[in-house]
Amino acid sequence: MYEKETVSMETPTKDLYRDTPVRYLGYANEVGEAFRKIIGGKWVAATYGVATLYVLADTYDKSSKCHDGGAATKKVVYTAADTLLWQMLASVAIPGLTINRVCAASAYLLKNNKNLGKMPKKWAVTAIGLATIPIIIKPIDHMVDTVLDNTFRKLSP
Repeated sequence: MYEKETVSMETPTKDLYRDTPVRYLGYANEVGEAFRKIIGGKWVAATYGVATLYVLADTYDKSSKCHDGGAATKKVVYTAADTLLWQMLASVAIPGLTINRVCAASAYLLKNNKNLGKMPKKWAVTAIGLATIPIIIKPIDHMVDTVLDNTFRKLSP
């Protein structure tokens, strides 16, 4: 993935966008997808906006630190592209699609259940979607790292 900045060889600094609760802003769209049946598409789109702003903030942060550290323009551009690509795949696109499909499959499976009313079915789909989020995070992050390590990151300046 990216190289962590270090104060010394032993003490890595905390990355605001990946090592603190700020990271959860990147999952806003997954929460939106889980609540889609209840809140509707317009509000889900807003959650994608929050997640995308998080991605852009992290991209700006990483590329600014690279630039301020005196890196060559090529390295700054590469750092920005790597961060943007990783975050858009690992925080927005793949998890959002995954939760969307999990919720769609859950709704389909619950559709003919006569024991649940319309609202309980919607809440059940939401609960399944929310419960899926913590399960998919690490595998998706790892997969995106592997894909980028074997493709884009081979172009590192």
